[in-house]
Amino acid sequence: MVVQGISVFDGRPVEVTVDGGVIDRIDPLSGTGTSAGDLPLLSPGFLDMQVNGYAGLDYSDERLEAVHVERIADALAASGTTQHVPTIITSPEALILRNLRTIASAVRTARRVGTAVPGIHVEGPFISSEDGPRGAHNATFVRGPDLAELRRWRDAAEGLLLVVTVAPERPGALELISRAAEAGLLVAIGHSGARPEVIRDAVAAGARLSTHLGNGSYTELPRLENYIWEQLASDELTAGLIPDGFHLPGSVVKVFTRAKGMSRIVLVSDVSPLAGSPVGINSWMGQEVEVFADGHLGLPGTSILAGAGHLLDWGLAHFVRFTGRPLSEAVRLCTENPARLLGLPREYGRLEPGAPANLCLFRFEPGDDRLRVERTVCRGEEVAHAG
Repeated sequence: MVVQGISVFDGRPVEVTVDGGVIDRIDPLSGTGTSAGDLPLLSPGFLDMQVNGYAGLDYSDERLEAVHVERIADALAASGTTQHVPTIITSPEALILRNLRTIASAVRTARRVGTAVPGIHVEGPFISSEDGPRGAHNATFVRGPDLAELRRWRDAAEGLLLVVTVAPERPGALELISRAAEAGLLVAIGHSGARPEVIRDAVAAGARLSTHLGNGSYTELPRLENYIWEQLASDELTAGLIPDGFHLPGSVVKVFTRAKGMSRIVLVSDVSPLAGSPVGINSWMGQEVEVFADGHLGLPGTSILAGAGHLLDWGLAHFVRFTGRPLSEAVRLCTENPARLLGLPREYGRLEPGAPANLCLFRFEPGDDRLRVERTVCRGEEVAHAG
C-alpha cells in the first residue's frame, strides 16, 4: 500500500509506503508533479481512550457480543479513530466480568479487533455516590473499592485491563490505587468529590490520570481549595479532556491546556452509545437520557451530561479553535500522548518508519467544526473511505 498526503506535522507532501501493516518508508513528493493543494492532510490514526459505545452499541450492555466490538471499531474509523479503549461504566460485577470476557474474546479471535483495541477501561463502580460527581452513572450500582473484585476483572480481561477510574475519597480507595498501580494498571481519578489533600494522597499512591477533568463534578466548588485545582497542579497527572464545547467551555479548555502543558493532556471523546440517535428522550443504563438538537446528551431537566455525542474529528477541531494551538500539536494529544500513557510501544501514534500503519487522511481549515475525514487506514488496511 502507498498513501500520499501532506504531513500534519511539518506540512511536507509525502508518500508513505506500507509493508506488513507497518510504515516502511516515508519519501518526499517534491519533483513528482503532484500538486500539494490536491492532497489531504496526513496524520497517525487517532487513539480514543474513552469510548462507552457508539452507533447504538454499548460496552456496558448485558447483550454485548464480540461482533459488536468490531462494528464499533468500524464505525469509529469514519472519524479517523483507528484505536480505541472500550470503556465499561458502573455496573453490577457480573455484567462487568461478562463484558470484559466478551471484549477479550473479540480481541483474541477477530484480527480487526486485535488491531483496534489495545486494552480496556473500567470507569467505576468505585466512584462517588453523590449527585454531581457521580455524573450519569447509575447510583444503584455504585459501590466501595474491592481489591478482590479488581483481581476478578483482571482475570476476566485476559491481561487487557489497562485503566481503572476511582474516586480516591472512598474508604479503601488509596490501597486499591497503590495495588493497582503496582500491578501495572493506569489508575485515574474521576467521578470524585475528594478534598485536595486526598487528591495528593491518591497521586502519592500511584494515580496518573484525571478522567475527563472538570466533568463528573459538583456544580459548585470552593473558590480556591478544590479537586480540580489540585489535579491541575499535579505534574504527575495527565488530564483527559473532552473538548467538544459541551463538557467544558472553550475558555476552560484553554486554561486547562496552559496549566497542564501539551505533554500532559490527552483528548478523549467519551462518546456514548446514544451518539447520533434521534432528538428526544432515550434510555441508557436504566436512566432517561435526552439527545439534544446540537448532538449533546444529558439527563433531562438537569445540567448533568451523559457521555458525549461527538467523536475526535469534532473534538480536535474544537480544541484548535479554543486554544489557538496548531493542529500539528493538537494531533499528538490523541495519538502519541495516549499511546505513551497506555504503555504502548514507542512507535505508536507516530508518523515514521517502523510505526504501525494507522493513518488518517483529512481536510481541515481553521474554523471548521470538524475534520473532514476522507480515508482511514488501520495496520495497513483501509477501514473507512468517504463516499
